[in-house]
Amino acid sequence: MLQTVAVLLYRKVALFEFGVLNEVFGLDRTDDGVPAFEFLIGSPEPGAPLDIGNGAFVVPPHSLEDCLRADLVAVPGGSTNGPYPAEILDTLRGVVDNGGRVLTVCSGAFAAGAAGLLDGRRCTTHWRYGAKLAETFPKAIVDTDVLFVDDGPITTSAGTAAGIDAALHLVREEFGPDVANRIARRMVVPPHRDGGQRQFVEAPVPACESDGFATMLQWMVEHLDREIAVDDLAARMHMSSRTFARRFVEEVGVSPHKWLTEQRVLHARRLLESTDLAVDAVAGKAGFASATLLRHHFNAAVGVTPTVYRRRFAAP
Repeated sequence: MLQTVAVLLYRKVALFEFGVLNEVFGLDRTDDGVPAFEFLIGSPEPGAPLDIGNGAFVVPPHSLEDCLRADLVAVPGGSTNGPYPAEILDTLRGVVDNGGRVLTVCSGAFAAGAAGLLDGRRCTTHWRYGAKLAETFPKAIVDTDVLFVDDGPITTSAGTAAGIDAALHLVREEFGPDVANRIARRMVVPPHRDGGQRQFVEAPVPACESDGFATMLQWMVEHLDREIAVDDLAARMHMSSRTFARRFVEEVGVSPHKWLTEQRVLHARRLLESTDLAVDAVAGKAGFASATLLRHHFNAAVGVTPTVYRRRFAAP
């Protein structure tokens, strides 16, 4: 039963992520039908102030021993480089050994990885740190397309606000949707967000060692509304289509068709954010033959439909 929730703090504290955990678990909302949580703020040195930035500090009153008895221990974002204090890692492992759960927010996943808790498990972190998490902990199965991953006793969430999604998920799993919805309404956030991190990731034009390829990529970006055939691109580079396709993958890392589709989706995203063009018109300017084709590729790449994306990201 999820009754005692501890937030484990050490070194410099990510204030917003700590605040998210406090909002979900630390506020008394029993007047709204939400169960009361025992909320602990623990650190290796209880009573010692921890930096939260801009000259402010937080003073955790509880010890790591107190955290060990919690049903859930949450770790806000922290260093992606370590080192991670041995007592922190021992506490995280001890919580799991005692039958408890661990929740990480953003780069807090690195502490769980250092404790060995991500080995053989699906997990996530902020999309900027995904490759580093996978490289640092090769036994972890890293998925940065999602907002959070719940795998056994370990729940990992993506950047900052995704901690809200993960925390509400744990409440929903334990107490049902009505309780999670009550907390979400008080926080004025959706009780469940669709899509994943892909909708927040921008794919820039990659740097190329070959000046010829760099020039050609720039030309492609400037003419996305045209029909662009691989044979025509190969001719511009004075290569056979087969040689061009091979060289393109070597330079860019993906096939010409895949890269062109990615750039068209990226251009469509910008148009949806900055214009009031109809989806049909956006499709044409981005080089898609129809709005249906745009929706197919957009949903596959971003994880939400163009209409949902515009509602979330368009300027007023």
